[in-house]
Amino acid sequence: MSTLFHRYLHTISSSSQSSKSSIITYLTETLNFPKSRATWFFNKFSSAETNPQSVIIYLQSQGFNNKDIKSWVTQSPRILFSDVNKTLKPRLNFFQDLGLKGAHLGKFISKHPDYISNRFEERLKPCIDVVKRLLLDDHNNENLIRCLSRCNWVDVKEPVVRVSANVKFFEQCGIVGAQLGMVITRQPRLLIMGELEVKELVSKVLDMGFSVDSRMLVHGLYSVSCLSDETFERKCELFRSFGFSKVEFLGMFKKAPGLLRVSEVKLKSGIDFLMNTVGFDKQVLVRRPTCLMFSLEERVIPRYKVLNVMVSKRILKKMPKFLNVMWLPEDEFLERFISKNRDYAEELLLVYKSDNLLLHSE
Repeated sequence: MSTLFHRYLHTISSSSQSSKSSIITYLTETLNFPKSRATWFFNKFSSAETNPQSVIIYLQSQGFNNKDIKSWVTQSPRILFSDVNKTLKPRLNFFQDLGLKGAHLGKFISKHPDYISNRFEERLKPCIDVVKRLLLDDHNNENLIRCLSRCNWVDVKEPVVRVSANVKFFEQCGIVGAQLGMVITRQPRLLIMGELEVKELVSKVLDMGFSVDSRMLVHGLYSVSCLSDETFERKCELFRSFGFSKVEFLGMFKKAPGLLRVSEVKLKSGIDFLMNTVGFDKQVLVRRPTCLMFSLEERVIPRYKVLNVMVSKRILKKMPKFLNVMWLPEDEFLERFISKNRDYAEELLLVYKSDNLLLHSE
């Protein structure tokens, strides 16, 4: 703690002018506010009843560091002029009861200062009550906290009305129970989107071949919700450039909805390697699109290199079906193709690990 900050916290002045000067000094020299802005904030938010010193001391006692406080005050300066007992304690206690404490609490609130605003009682708490009921087996509130972190629940007017309407619609689409909890945790903004926007999104996913009777609908919905229309079209065009029709592309997406969340660079590299180096026909990828989600650098290429070495040294009489080799669990691959061949195990392991070592050293 700086000498200036220490002196600020422990100096109690009976003079209002001295108090004003001390607070403005703190804002400018500790939090780097321009003096004009610091003065404006003081004049706007301070009153005879406020005590910024007590606010700072209280926040620090709850685990907030100077970085957290600066971030919070920069976004919401009025916090320095809050009533500790009437406003801050009850609201911070609420989050502490959810499991956020110490440094975790400070970091969370500094990123979401609106959650301690006047909208706390009106908007946030009712939303949390609804979401908690939807998240099954979330005993330590990890998923709830993840939901709160991923979107702003207080920017929407009457959020509980929106949440309730969207939940009802999702349930009508067959997205219930654990599936509903999954999509809420991964993409909580789906709950606070406008009703028309949500229906258009679901309609788009259904037009891609998904069905309300399919348990894959929720995965398709999640993937599409992560993409802009432009990104979706670029990925569709990427597959077309390798000879896939749009029908084939959508069929692959339907089988493996997570495919759309793979980066364009990874998709392009994966398709190119599997079709042009390994020699896969595109229909192999149409049938098993999930193989494009494997790590090219850490799984696909190293395994392919090992097999090539084994064939060249005649450890293997012929190249095994690479699609099956790609799907083997790590320990099974190591046992069948490396450990089992004791005379060559060290050399094969070096081939297998060389790309990984190079990758992690870069």
